[in-house]
Amino acid sequence: MNYVYGNRSQESVVEPAITPEAPFDVVSRTYDSTFSASEIGRAQRRSVWEAMDRTFQKGQRILEINCGTGIDALHLAGRGVEVVACDSASGMIAVAQQRVDASSNRSLVDVRCLATEQIAMLEQDGPYDGVLSNFSGLNCVPDLKSVARDMACLVKPGGKVIVCLFGRFCLWEAVWYLAHANVRKAFRRLRRKGVEATLNPGSTVMVHYVSVGTLKRIFSPYFHLENWKGIGVVVPPSYLESLAIRFPRLFRFAVNIDPQLGACPGFRALADHVVLTFERSRS
Repeated sequence: MNYVYGNRSQESVVEPAITPEAPFDVVSRTYDSTFSASEIGRAQRRSVWEAMDRTFQKGQRILEINCGTGIDALHLAGRGVEVVACDSASGMIAVAQQRVDASSNRSLVDVRCLATEQIAMLEQDGPYDGVLSNFSGLNCVPDLKSVARDMACLVKPGGKVIVCLFGRFCLWEAVWYLAHANVRKAFRRLRRKGVEATLNPGSTVMVHYVSVGTLKRIFSPYFHLENWKGIGVVVPPSYLESLAIRFPRLFRFAVNIDPQLGACPGFRALADHVVLTFERSRS
C-alpha cells in the first residue's frame, strides 16, 4: 500500500490509487549505503548536480519524479528551490520524509508517494518551473510518450526538464563483462525489449535502454533538446565500487577527466548514464 507524505494541507494532498508494493520498496533501506554513499555514486551525483545547479534557480518551483530518498530534493532546497518530490515506492518516500524532517530546509520540500505514470494528477498544483528525474527512474517506465505529454501539461513555457537515464551503450560494462566471458550482459543494453532486472529475490523490474535520439523524438512535440552529456565514461558503473576502493588514485583521475569526456561527442555516447536538458516549447 502506498502512503502520502507532505507539507501541504490535507485538502491539497494528491493521493494515488492503492497499488501493490512498488519494486524499489525492497531496496529503500539499503539504497543510500550501497549507492548514494559510495564513491561512484557520489561522483555521478555531483555531475548531475552541476546540470541542476546551472538550470534551476532560487525561487523556482520544481517537480521531482522518482525522487528516491530525497537527496536531490534537499540539495535543491539548500539553494532556495521549492521541490515537490514524488516516488512510487512508499519505502523510498518514508526515508525521504525522515531526511526532509531532519533538514532546516524542510519547508521547501513537499514529499509525495506518487508514481511517474500518475503525475498528471498534479496539474491542479502547477504549473512548475521545471522537472527533474535522476538516476534512471525513467528507464523503468514503458510508456515515455505519455510521461512527456504529462510533463508538457505541468511545465511552464520556457521551463526546463532534466532527466538522467542509463545510456544505450556503456563501454565500461561491455569491456568488464566481455573480460568475464559474459557476452549476454556485455550487450544487454542493446536489447529492444528491455532487460528484466532482479532487485531482490521475487522482486523484478523491466529496464528499457533508450537512445538519446529516441528520447529527443519522444519529447520533441513539447520540448526541444538543449544539451546533453554523458556520466560515467571512465568512471565505472556503481556495481564496480570495489575497483574505486582498490585503486583510489586511478579513480580520482577518472573522476577529474570524466566531465570533459562526457561533454565530447562520441565519448559521451559510451557513458553509463546520460543527462539531457530539455526546454518546454513556448508555442
